[in-house]
Amino acid sequence: MICVLAGFGLARFKVYFDTKMVGSLVSNIGYPTLILSHLAGQHVAFGAFINVMLAATVMIACFGVIALVFLKAVGLPVRAFLSPMMLSNVGNVGLPVSFLAFGDHGLAIAMAVLIIVVVGIFSVGIWLPAGKLSFTDLAKQPVIYAVVLSLLLMGTDTALPAPIAKGMTILGGLSIPLMLLTLGYTLATLNIGGVLKGCLLALFHMAMSVLVAYGVSLLFGFDGVTKGVFVLMCLMPSSVATYLWVEKFQPAHAADVAAFIMISTLLTILVIPLALTFWV
Repeated sequence: MICVLAGFGLARFKVYFDTKMVGSLVSNIGYPTLILSHLAGQHVAFGAFINVMLAATVMIACFGVIALVFLKAVGLPVRAFLSPMMLSNVGNVGLPVSFLAFGDHGLAIAMAVLIIVVVGIFSVGIWLPAGKLSFTDLAKQPVIYAVVLSLLLMGTDTALPAPIAKGMTILGGLSIPLMLLTLGYTLATLNIGGVLKGCLLALFHMAMSVLVAYGVSLLFGFDGVTKGVFVLMCLMPSSVATYLWVEKFQPAHAADVAAFIMISTLLTILVIPLALTFWV
């Protein structure tokens, strides 16, 4: 919260903060090195990691189907609202909370969900608002190649050479603080639209998240740290990254999507402590 408020303060005091540059750093250097340093460090078993990735895929699919039915029922445009309903902020919020609550093991499990969501953001997250399919943006993401290399290292029980591993750890350490600062800054600068509509969407998103978290964790038989992290990742607010594509391709609805993301994020402040206390 202190890190998020620091980013919020930068915006309020009009201190220069280049969100595009910071986002590029995190996407191109922070995420890939964080993934390499933790997964190659064998903080989680290969089979368990793949299982969580599969569960995350099912999670997003469930979000998509439920949200599609809901949006059709209330008459909101699918191209503008479906990707924010499907893809959660597992990076800016999920990774720090998982690391805080469950340490290195929890962070490694959280990355399995992060990988699937990042792929979703750079595929479905773009395709839905744009109305067209393209694999070019996805193929340009270094995180994809970091995942492939990490899985190869995990599957063959191979460790990175010590100097390289240390370098990855140092570079990966920039991700979480930068993501939290960016979240605070972005929330302070969003162009907010209809608050009532945002509340409706945020409450439905949270109810849907609780249902999916319970169902999918039960389906995969998760327990212990794995269950705790997966439940937390399911309960994360809507991804800020999806707003960027909605703003670009569906500008008429960008303000309403921003309101949904803002209220969804604020709601998580209440939900996370309750989940950590009574559920996980």
